[in-house]
Amino acid sequence: MRPSPRCFRANFFKRSMDEFKRLSSFAMKMEGLRIPVKPFPLIAFENPEAMTECKKMGDQDIGGFSTVNFDFHPATANEPSHARFHGTISTELPNDQPQIQRTGYAAWRTLDRGFTIFGKSLWDIDSYEYLAVQFKSDGRKYFINVQTESVVPTDIHQHRLYSKNPGQWETVLIKWNEFVRTNHGQLVEPQREMLTQKVRTIGMGLIDRVPGPFDLGISRMWATNAKPGDHLLESVLASGGVVQGLPSLDPQQYGEKSKPQPKKPEPPEEILI
Repeated sequence: MRPSPRCFRANFFKRSMDEFKRLSSFAMKMEGLRIPVKPFPLIAFENPEAMTECKKMGDQDIGGFSTVNFDFHPATANEPSHARFHGTISTELPNDQPQIQRTGYAAWRTLDRGFTIFGKSLWDIDSYEYLAVQFKSDGRKYFINVQTESVVPTDIHQHRLYSKNPGQWETVLIKWNEFVRTNHGQLVEPQREMLTQKVRTIGMGLIDRVPGPFDLGISRMWATNAKPGDHLLESVLASGGVVQGLPSLDPQQYGEKSKPQPKKPEPPEEILI
């Protein structure tokens, strides 16, 4: 039996060892028999190396003129360490490509996590009720995008990222079962639940097609079972301590909102991967 070239790629053995430790801990602690109480980290922009786990995308890939930047900012007295997703949206169409009929989008997502000796690395967040996001928004129309190892590779589960306090750092909880399944910008019927045992990537996109600058800060994203009333403790657990300068967390912004909200997020106009 000969190992495939994949086995000799960088980080293959490290990923395999990490997965072995995770599975061993899961079995020894019998975590499958109870609801997890600790946060499950998905992406945390704590150092510049975290940026190598993500990719940026925009309509420049097809000849458009939007600009997309995705860079790291270290922690300060007033802000946590974070990735800054910013640039300018343009809806101008390229003159030399008549087949391009629509531009004006930008996005970022995590990279596929590669293979291990146990197979493809995927996130299993089936035991968690919420996705938690710590972010600072400019108030534009951002969506959270989640890809799973589904039968249809182009399916994306999406949810609007609502900001209650644009320009300030805030943390929101979103139920995994409130994401909607889309394909090429259209809702897919029937609306099957997300395959939360096999999550491939997670990211965000801007698709309001409003020309002009955009600016979104993302500190971390994680799966959790913390309830709205427990969220302050959960934020401390996820960040490894108290982040000075962050505003106090208002439980009313989680779960049921103070003003009526649609049960499902409105469908996006373009598919973002």
